[in-house]
Amino acid sequence: MSHSKSGGPISLLQELVALPSVSSTNPSLDQGNRAVIDLLATHLEALGFSIEIMPLDPNGRKANLIATLGSGPGGLVLAGHTDTVPYDDELWNFNPLAITESSDRLYGLGSTDMKGFFPLAIEAAKAFAHETLQQPLIILATADEESSMSGARALAEAGRPLARQAIVGEPTGLVPVRLHKGIMMESIHISGSSGHSSDPALGDNALDGLHAVLTELISYRDALKNRQLHPLLDVAHPTLNLGCVHGGDNPNRICGQAEVHFDVRVTPGLSNAEIRGEIQQRLESLATRHPLRFEMKSLIAGADPYEQAGDSQLVQLAEKLTGHSAEAVAFATEAPYLQQLGMETIVLGPGSIKRAHQPDEYIELDQFQPCIDLLRQFIAHYCL
Repeated sequence: MSHSKSGGPISLLQELVALPSVSSTNPSLDQGNRAVIDLLATHLEALGFSIEIMPLDPNGRKANLIATLGSGPGGLVLAGHTDTVPYDDELWNFNPLAITESSDRLYGLGSTDMKGFFPLAIEAAKAFAHETLQQPLIILATADEESSMSGARALAEAGRPLARQAIVGEPTGLVPVRLHKGIMMESIHISGSSGHSSDPALGDNALDGLHAVLTELISYRDALKNRQLHPLLDVAHPTLNLGCVHGGDNPNRICGQAEVHFDVRVTPGLSNAEIRGEIQQRLESLATRHPLRFEMKSLIAGADPYEQAGDSQLVQLAEKLTGHSAEAVAFATEAPYLQQLGMETIVLGPGSIKRAHQPDEYIELDQFQPCIDLLRQFIAHYCL
């Protein structure tokens, strides 16, 4: 691919990467994404898109962008998130907030996950800027996918945008993806009462409660192995991982407080709410047998599992255009929120998820033109 042809997408990617937009559940690392949204809005407005910016907080520091070309009841959404994960400068060999080209790779924070998708979607859209579209083309950019998914949640709550099909441009090496597990991270806090260890009757030991909770979670984990198996997934069943425990302060004191943190990754067909309810029931039954308080809380907002039917029109078209059968991935995306809006949804984008969330993240230049060509075929099919 010659540079004259790629100047547009590469220079836009350079501009996008230069605008830091880290989202994190740690407030000291969390940044806004508004500068990225405004930059995309400027480029899309120049192509004739109508622009709507949806602020997510009172000062508008975080926002979603809904950019629409053409009008009509159906249409196609090309969706991506504008935030990145936090990074450690020391571990990078390149400037994370710039694009460095080296041996046909473009290095930079978010180059793959997933600022790299926007310049390619915009380049694909340029071919249709002067066409009369029968159905709208919508480019959607969201906030906070890497932390709370608050951007996608806000869209689902607002019931926007409305279209018939959506492509989430997360890195899949341009192979269509039609399902993934959900994720939830929870804590269970056990409150007892402390006292001198010489007489166990002086307190209620929270570690006894922790032992009971762990036993309960392990038995639940085993039960999950037979629920909603999915043959497309590498790990076909829902998983529960015991991540860490905290509790107590001294061997000669009855432990007053203890806590366990765990995650559950559920398969399509189950929901986080359902799993949470089942664990809650087990805790209520424990509480009747122990003089302790058991309290479960979510550590993150969580993401539901997602599946698009293999025989749906969008999956069939994606398989035909790419020459690949649709697959499953292990990571979570915003796809279930777009699906909630009534759209057929697939995940399909340039680059490899293996490069994401790590130092020296890069996207391969040879993904650019194939991605642009592919998106143009989707747009022509659904919007012309």
